[in-house]
Amino acid sequence: MFVFLPAIVFLWWKLGSPIVRLAILTAGSYIFYAYWDWRFTFLMLTSTLVDFLAGKRMYSAADRPKERFWWLVASISTNLCLLGFFKYYDFLAGNLNFIFGYFTPGTQALPIYNIILPVGISFYTFQSMSYTIDIYRGKTTPVDNFLTFACYVSMFPQLVAGPIVRFVEIEHQLRNLKNNIDYDYLRLGVFFFVCGLVKKLFFADMIAARIDPMLAQYENLRFFGSWSAILGYTFQIYFDFSGYSDMAVGLGYLLGFKLPINFNSPYKASNISDFWNRWHITLSSWLRDYLYISMGGSRRGNLLTLRNLAITMFLGGLWHGASWTFVVWGLYHGLLLIIYHLIRLRRLVSPSYFLNRTVTFSAVIIGWVFFRSETFSMAWHLISSMAAFNGFESLDLILHQIGLRLIGMIVLLLFWVWYVPNTWEMEFRCSRTWAWGMAAAFVFCILALDKESPFLYFQF
Repeated sequence: MFVFLPAIVFLWWKLGSPIVRLAILTAGSYIFYAYWDWRFTFLMLTSTLVDFLAGKRMYSAADRPKERFWWLVASISTNLCLLGFFKYYDFLAGNLNFIFGYFTPGTQALPIYNIILPVGISFYTFQSMSYTIDIYRGKTTPVDNFLTFACYVSMFPQLVAGPIVRFVEIEHQLRNLKNNIDYDYLRLGVFFFVCGLVKKLFFADMIAARIDPMLAQYENLRFFGSWSAILGYTFQIYFDFSGYSDMAVGLGYLLGFKLPINFNSPYKASNISDFWNRWHITLSSWLRDYLYISMGGSRRGNLLTLRNLAITMFLGGLWHGASWTFVVWGLYHGLLLIIYHLIRLRRLVSPSYFLNRTVTFSAVIIGWVFFRSETFSMAWHLISSMAAFNGFESLDLILHQIGLRLIGMIVLLLFWVWYVPNTWEMEFRCSRTWAWGMAAAFVFCILALDKESPFLYFQF
């Protein structure tokens, strides 16, 4: 915020040549990524080179369908192999070793390497793949300048945790760079960045400080404690990831780019399908357009539609992490989508928006139990406690374990996510009042930066 960002923004607007500006932003993005671990920049570069070449080859082979198809296969295979090895190899090896060990004790099918998961690999591989798939489908044309594509893949504002930007969404902006500072964009950039910073530091982190110790000792939680912890996590993950997405959009505006919305008040959703149209929009739309529709979507009858929903959400859960709890979370949401699809077919949907929103929100909360749990035993304990199978706490224990502060925060944030406009809905005005408000919020955020605070979606 105080060295890297001002330097990049200054150079971006100061230098006149588009090629030089793209080179500066690309180099800056690679430096940004290398600050974590420079060795993994080669993975991003490999994905970028393969997809840039594949895109050009597919376009030049317009009259040779087989050649175009195999270049698409090369692009998708490269990205999925990179993602599969670094994210899923140890998970696969561990499960195979468990199975082999069950039948032949002491036998190991595959060695465990404890592979480091490269930051952002789930995001930039999907982003890069969308480019080649769209070229294959005829939705866009390849770029001639490698720097343009390298800048698109590596752009630091959304590199490590999204939003997943498709090339067609930013193509015109990359091909026609703004030459002069757009002060409207600059103001919006500050607004979105500060709003995201507030969400992260004052909402997500404050509630995390209360619920993380509770979930670390989840065995001690009963009815009220389990509900408080999971409700707290429900708001933590929303404000943490929504905050990051706002900050990414703000950084994009500072550089003259308009990035897509990634959150649209998902806890106001009236059904589970509506929830996925509002939560992590760029991922859910990616899965819909490149996976669900590719399998046939809802065009081949109800049975295949239900199958496609289940497969899409299974892979969506697996995308989030190499763990069976994420797989179950994905399958759970697939089941919810199937149930909603069947209810809608039979026209049994309630006309009450409040009832629909409450039921949807409650179903999402149950899903977060699996998402947050590190093991199935943890998930089962939390769910059974939330169902009152493990009893209730005394008033003294409620005050000691949960506390009035956490209860007050949960009530406040519930009101916030249900009734307060989100960042995109706020009517931002360039006025002295807004300026003082943004400045004060930024200063308070800086004063709150007293410890390292990773974003939750960095782990994916």
